[in-house]
Amino acid sequence: MVKSMTGFGRGEYSDEKRSIVCEIKSVNHRYSDITVKMPRRYQFAEEAIKALVKKVAPRGKIDVGIQVTNVDADETNLTLNTELAKLYKEKLSELKASLGDIPGEPDFRMIALMPEVLKAAPEVEDEEAILKALSAATSKALENFDKMRAVEGAKLAEDLLKHNDVIMKTRDEIEVYAPQVKVLYMQKLKDRIADLLGKEAQIPEERILTEAAVFADKSDITEELVRLKSHCLQLISILSNANESIGKKLDFLVQEMNRESNTIGSKANDINITNNVLILKAEVEKIREQVQNLE
Repeated sequence: MVKSMTGFGRGEYSDEKRSIVCEIKSVNHRYSDITVKMPRRYQFAEEAIKALVKKVAPRGKIDVGIQVTNVDADETNLTLNTELAKLYKEKLSELKASLGDIPGEPDFRMIALMPEVLKAAPEVEDEEAILKALSAATSKALENFDKMRAVEGAKLAEDLLKHNDVIMKTRDEIEVYAPQVKVLYMQKLKDRIADLLGKEAQIPEERILTEAAVFADKSDITEELVRLKSHCLQLISILSNANESIGKKLDFLVQEMNRESNTIGSKANDINITNNVLILKAEVEKIREQVQNLE
């Protein structure tokens, strides 16, 4: 199945302790670049989450966002740093003494609100249980994410085949027209000689044939046309039988299609073929742009 590297998916998981929401979005990228953003206390699960994502999407710039809401009050523990509170009281008293006649004394409320005196800290969690919960939410998000990529991939494949069809038809037109290039060259050569020497001049036919043969050999594009057709058929086959990542393979194939098109244009030495080559190159470029979005 052809898949796009662009997609979005959302998954949720909840139990008696927590509610988890996972969102995954991606854009095209030459390699695999996975970023996971989630609460710091769960960062031990980051590599496991990345591994899950990579199984589904081996290429692309992928952002994974995970939000966790704890619904079990027992998971939070309030800690009191008494020594720090005493130190705050001592330092505040020193500050008051150094500033002179300033009204007021450090009170209980002021010291309690100082940083790190009272702190809500999560209880030590069962890493295996939380990893299972995070993986469940991520798996649901990946399922939706992959469905979207498949839909986008099908649209891309359809568009690629349309451009490929134009290339095939244009290639066929060039193949039908190509034999006429030699005949037209011979006639132009005769006309040029007649203009230079006069219409009554005797033109050696053998010489004309020799020149035409040399020209035909230099401008022969048969091999390039055959290879271009082969590349087009390969593209159809790859899109029709995709069961793995095909983006890199198609990227290389498109480079070969472009190379053949350039060679046809440089060798043919004919305005009609040149015009068709411009169509070929435009369609190959459209395919190249779309291929960048395929996994």
